Amino acid sequence: MKTLVFATNNPHKLEEVRQMLPASIELKSLKDIGCMQDIPETGTTLEANARLKAEFIRERFGLDVFADDTGLEVEALDGAPGVYSARYAGEPGNSAANMALLMENMKGQANRKARFRTVIALFLADSYYEFEGIVTGEILEAAQGEKGFGYDPLFAPEGQARSFAEFSMSEKNEISHRGRAFRKLQAFLAHR
Repeated sequence: MKTLVFATNNPHKLEEVRQMLPASIELKSLKDIGCMQDIPETGTTLEANARLKAEFIRERFGLDVFADDTGLEVEALDGAPGVYSARYAGEPGNSAANMALLMENMKGQANRKARFRTVIALFLADSYYEFEGIVTGEILEAAQGEKGFGYDPLFAPEGQARSFAEFSMSEKNEISHRGRAFRKLQAFLAHR
């Protein structure tokens, strides 16, 4: 069994990803390897932040590791919140505040086009790889649904009347940005 560390402390992400990767991969979290430090996300792009997190673990623990960074990019807001999605309203991880600020900034906007983008950085053996997943859609006028996390209640993928927060986890994984990126990772790992 191949062991990979997923450089996250986010239990929602960990569970979502665990369901996507094959059973032949033992997925470990930062907690599982005894890493209790906050990994700085000082990059100005999703790619940079994903790589920073993966490098941090690789350098300190010497393990095969991947990290991801995800951003919601809203066309009418020139790509914001983007790389700052998790801390859009200032306080890291405050989804309610982030959604409230997004809704405030979207008032009166006719163009509601948006996309979620996930970048995965993988250090495997002595090599580095990146994978990307994108899903396009729109920002809803009001939050819908109770499932999911982050901006899920405000984002409806293209061709859907429902928000991501109204999808089951398996439905969401089929079409989501993270699902698309992790399927690329999964396909890559299947040939290793």
